[in-house]
Amino acid sequence: MTEIAKGLEGVLFTESKLTFIDGAQGILTHLGIPIQEWAENSTFEELSFALLHAKLPSAAELAKFDAELRANREIPAELIKEISSFPPAANPMQMLRTAISALGLYDAQSEDTSEAARYAISVRLIAQFSTVSAAIARVHNRQDIVAPRADLTHAANFLYMLSGKEPSAEQAKLFDIALVLHADHGMNASTFTAIATSSTLSDMYSCVVSAIGALKGPLHGGANEAVMDMLDEVGTPDKAADYITKKLDNKEKIMGVGHRVYKNFDPRSRVLRDYAEHVANKEGKSNYYQILETIEKIVVDRMGSRGIYPNVDFYSGTVYSDLGISKEFFTTIFALARVSGWCASVIEYTRDNRLLRPDAVYTGATDQHYVELKDRQ
Repeated sequence: MTEIAKGLEGVLFTESKLTFIDGAQGILTHLGIPIQEWAENSTFEELSFALLHAKLPSAAELAKFDAELRANREIPAELIKEISSFPPAANPMQMLRTAISALGLYDAQSEDTSEAARYAISVRLIAQFSTVSAAIARVHNRQDIVAPRADLTHAANFLYMLSGKEPSAEQAKLFDIALVLHADHGMNASTFTAIATSSTLSDMYSCVVSAIGALKGPLHGGANEAVMDMLDEVGTPDKAADYITKKLDNKEKIMGVGHRVYKNFDPRSRVLRDYAEHVANKEGKSNYYQILETIEKIVVDRMGSRGIYPNVDFYSGTVYSDLGISKEFFTTIFALARVSGWCASVIEYTRDNRLLRPDAVYTGATDQHYVELKDRQ
């Protein structure tokens, strides 16, 4: 008998120096450094460099990389016109997928699959994902597109392009932390999809567009939006206990709870919970945070012994909401962060590339013969 690993769970197909996860202990590290330390001490720009190069940058290297990102924020005028023509009611992830695919048309290196070209394209993609994502949100909200500014950090620039107003230092830091927490997470579905595409020696834009398609699915990138739907359904904190108890009694899925890898607290959720609590207390204990507090306590009491805890999506939606980001854009924000991990993983894998070609156990009919159409019942 051949054992089938449903969902490829536990299957090892490559090696990586970028990200380590111990789901049983609730540990996530990049280059061996705990995610909590990245969130507290680093920036999205520095983590992006570290993932692409598999090392921490020197001060000079980081300054050069940051300057390259700032210099590459502008997107072609033709693409701005194309994004402006998108139907405002379209799904933002559909818009993002189309825009990034079109972006490759304007890149003279797009068909170059050398490591040097993949790296140069990665820098441009990381920089321009922010501009494209903000433009999509503006079009979706029937607002004029706001051009990027080179004098702002990556996180602050995105919030500026999104709202047209320069964010506070605290808002920019909070968003930067959210980007750091989502930048990479091992061989998740979208990263694996990017690698599968790259293994055919396809171009970098095709790899990233493939990843966007995988991230769009609600089982991967859309969970934080579903958490916000749940909070709106609950309504007020006093209804949270009854709501979640009934859900658990009926064995219904709780969005933002449980994880394919983590059988302990997702370390990213612990970081976001602290910031969500900080924002809630600053604003007078928001309803959303009170509801989540109640849900988390009951879920952990009833399901923690089975390894089911809140994941990163549980609190990320409230953080984005506090930054003025509407829930329909949460998954595009996820992509805005994860593009660093996608690009870094593609570059790493293609250094020792092998075409991915899994197999399946055949369970269909055997010993059959073709029947002429006129003789079929």
